[in-house]
Amino acid sequence: MAEPEIRYTTTADGVSIAYYTMGEGLPLVVTSPVLWSHLRGQLFREYQRSRSGQGLGRGLQVVRYDARGTGLSDRHTLDFSMAARLLDLEAVVERLQLTRFAIFGLANGVPAAIAYAAGHPERVSHLILIRGYARGRDWREASRDLDSMRERADERWERYTLTLANSNLGFSDSESARKLASVYRESMTLESMRAFVEAQDAIDVTPHLPRVAVPALVMSRAGSGDPIRLEWSRELASKIPDARFVTVAVPDGTGWTDEETRIVEDFLGVNQDAPAVPIPDAPPLRGRTPSAFRVILFTDIVGHTEMMQRLGDAKGRDVLRDHERITREALQQHGGDEVKTDGDSFMATFTSPSAAVECAIALQRAFAQHAESGGEPIVVRMGLNVGEPIEEEGDFFGSAVILASRIRDLAGGGEILVPEAVRHMLSGKSFVFADRGEFAMKGFADVVRVYEVRWRE
Repeated sequence: MAEPEIRYTTTADGVSIAYYTMGEGLPLVVTSPVLWSHLRGQLFREYQRSRSGQGLGRGLQVVRYDARGTGLSDRHTLDFSMAARLLDLEAVVERLQLTRFAIFGLANGVPAAIAYAAGHPERVSHLILIRGYARGRDWREASRDLDSMRERADERWERYTLTLANSNLGFSDSESARKLASVYRESMTLESMRAFVEAQDAIDVTPHLPRVAVPALVMSRAGSGDPIRLEWSRELASKIPDARFVTVAVPDGTGWTDEETRIVEDFLGVNQDAPAVPIPDAPPLRGRTPSAFRVILFTDIVGHTEMMQRLGDAKGRDVLRDHERITREALQQHGGDEVKTDGDSFMATFTSPSAAVECAIALQRAFAQHAESGGEPIVVRMGLNVGEPIEEEGDFFGSAVILASRIRDLAGGGEILVPEAVRHMLSGKSFVFADRGEFAMKGFADVVRVYEVRWRE
């Protein structure tokens, strides 16, 4: 089979991402493993091979990409945070205009697959998690035996990658290990490898697991000496509602097996001997068209992860329910339309700039009153923007939406930020604004002047 064509897309923060598609049928997006990611490297040849020669199976359109800082993507960034990983994934999904697709997360690609599926149940048809984990610190702890060698990797980079390759192949094939080590060095620099390892401590998608609302398959390996532990996969399966858990026994150094292919294909409803099999409730791809004028509001709880860790899952979920109730009541009172929520964040739209800002102010006051009455403090930041976003099946896309999200990210706890365009539309109204200055937004050529909406009396 001919090599797939490498193409490029750009993330919302301006990073160039390499990707390719292979085969036809239900789109299956493989989240980048980040560490040692390289589209043309021998590392992934094992996962491309199958009995049908069509990636994971006939009836699938397999989509792969290199994460930022790795492989064929932009190598001039060392941001391996969860936010950055999701921006890479979202850029590929948006470029291909995928409206419904399955996500395949393998090893270090599992956390991003979980986070995206939990946040976009309307777009994800199936979630497949292979040899994964929820917490990056678990991965770091399990790989401590290589830490001393990492400290000397700058002096012995070639030896380090060769030792790692031999370990991953079970010390069974020195020639293959030599080629794999070369792929490692082509995939990442020493600096980017160390940045990835450091970023792992902040990766934790455990709070997302109960919110996964799509069919999920969790698969692990037994008897292979796999450093990604079986109990991590069990934890994923136990916390994802109705997840299917499968363990496959394979020997050391074994690549992707026919048995694993069969399990995945059965879960997706496709197989190697038949043409593409339709997946229920998987609508065909179609283009997006501009919608009417909208004011876009993004909200986000500040310190959500720390709050969940402090309160625990049960009490933390009670706080999120209060957050959801307060937000939905305000949206209803001010004519806002809820687009989506992750529990700790909301996206909503309005047809009136005044109504949007009034709703944001009402929300901040309601959260303040909630804390004053003895409830757990819910500290929320908010950002708004205006424009004509692209609408599809109840969701909105495009630069107007991205800019609203970027403005929200600039806000501190309890703040409401708007761009100059919104302030101009509200000229003559009773709102009070404070100039916060100009900001260079990632992914936007021109600087944006931002204003804070003062809401405290």
